[in-house]
Amino acid sequence: MADRYSFSLTTFSPSGKLVQIEYALNAVKQGVTTIGIKCDNGVVLATERKSNSHLIKSETSSKVEYITPSIGMTYSGMGPDFRVLVDKARKLAHTNYKRIYNEYPPVRIMVQEIAKVMQESTQSGGIRPFGVSLLVGGYDEYSEVFQLYQIDPSGSYFPWKATAIGKTSNSAKTFLEKRWNENLQLEDAIHVALLALKEAVEGELTGENLDIAIISDPQPQLLGFKGTSVEGPRFRKLSAEEINDTLDSL
Repeated sequence: MADRYSFSLTTFSPSGKLVQIEYALNAVKQGVTTIGIKCDNGVVLATERKSNSHLIKSETSSKVEYITPSIGMTYSGMGPDFRVLVDKARKLAHTNYKRIYNEYPPVRIMVQEIAKVMQESTQSGGIRPFGVSLLVGGYDEYSEVFQLYQIDPSGSYFPWKATAIGKTSNSAKTFLEKRWNENLQLEDAIHVALLALKEAVEGELTGENLDIAIISDPQPQLLGFKGTSVEGPRFRKLSAEEINDTLDSL
């Protein structure tokens, strides 16, 4: 009887669970540790970029992605599922919001749209839940605050000050609880994220095996053109050199 419900994608078990969602969460727990930290002047998204062979061109794979100029997203779990959600999120940001209102969606609305896509896969026949949990960070132009959200395979989403997902998320969260405070600034948040990963990741941390992005002040130099009033993107990925310099200062 139990097996009958564990293989069903859309049927509740007698205990009130959708077992496939629990399996999706297990896939998340097998993924690499991913850290998100919000502070007064920015958001940090940091994760390990794991490589099974030194022959792989690791710089071609990205685990933290740009969604809009003010919103970034990372994950733990199944990489192909993440790529699908990144494409859907970018499309939703443009077709459902930018083309209609001539501006990008606020962070909360973007999170709701992504969570809606993930929730729909839990009650549709013939498909499975997404095997990822997401961390979405960004800047809200209306409330003028930085925001950080976690989205789970069930479509549930939660705002966080700092959190971790993945294999060693429990120990990373315990570390973040000790180090996070209301006065944390962006540079300090980057240090805390690296220290949390250092506690969680086996082996040496380098700029080549980490992906870190920040959402902070506008970066007009990233526009690629001058002589305009258009605000530069707030999302920026740190280079391997910047990460290595920060690691040296820990």
